[in-house]
Amino acid sequence: MPRPSSLVRSLVLLLPLVLAACDPEPVAVTPIPVSGTSDAPREVNLIAKDYTFVPPVLDLVPGETVMLHIVNGGLDVHEVVIGDGAVQDAWEAAEAPLAGAPPGPTPVVSVAPDLGGVRVVVPSGQRVDLLWQVPADVPTTLPLPSASASPDPAAWTVECHIAGHLAKGMWIPVRWVVDTPS
Repeated sequence: MPRPSSLVRSLVLLLPLVLAACDPEPVAVTPIPVSGTSDAPREVNLIAKDYTFVPPVLDLVPGETVMLHIVNGGLDVHEVVIGDGAVQDAWEAAEAPLAGAPPGPTPVVSVAPDLGGVRVVVPSGQRVDLLWQVPADVPTTLPLPSASASPDPAAWTVECHIAGHLAKGMWIPVRWVVDTPS
């Protein structure tokens, strides 16, 4: 009996993959996170690189405790500022005078302590871990901010205010999610 051609063998091997790709089942969605506690914080990874953040939305549960792993996968120093519009505006104003500063270490700047929020500066190629108790009293019913519209000042975002980074689009929205029972 003659041997099957390589084309026939390839088709036989690929047929199960093609049929699996045609499966009408819905695509899995990202599960709603189970909130972290002080005894068991939820691990949250946030990567800053090339004037973007990954993932493109930061999911948080109000009142949870997270171990935030911030990784700078870019060549420039980046910062992560998490907070509402007042927090973001305060950090933007605090860093505005540094816009013309020469490259080098990020100078120490500060804002009023009553603003809340979080700010972490991460050098290129490094990771900073932060144990953080997410505020419980946040407005969770606001729509996600979009790049085409100004976000509600009460909406929370993640932004980098190092000179020029925000102008290049280095921000993502925070999405408040409802806790799932454990």
